[in-house]
Amino acid sequence: MPVVHTYCSAPIAPAARETLKAAYGRAIEAVPGKSEAWLMCLFEDETPIYFAGDDSEPSALVDVSVFARAEVPSSAWRAFTEEVTPVVCRELGVDASRLYIRYGWTPDFGWNGTNF
Repeated sequence: MPVVHTYCSAPIAPAARETLKAAYGRAIEAVPGKSEAWLMCLFEDETPIYFAGDDSEPSALVDVSVFARAEVPSSAWRAFTEEVTPVVCRELGVDASRLYIRYGWTPDFGWNGTNF
């Protein structure tokens, strides 16, 4: 159950959403046992984001969370960052210095009326 939630201070065009969704689908495979088959992507644009107290330039936060029984290796997160950063920056017009990618995992996840 991977979830990638993208927040951006600028508008996100429908074509950019499609490109990002595809990039996230490829990149999530770096996480052991994860694939696009269960990937949920959420997009929130025109979100007020202040980075270092300044909102004059576009900024973004990509929040990645997965269901896992054990901690995800940092090498998986590193691979995800390396793959998606250039795509996020290009598609959203965000400089890499104004992009955060946050990772998390949980041993509990609900789906279809029950928990794993």
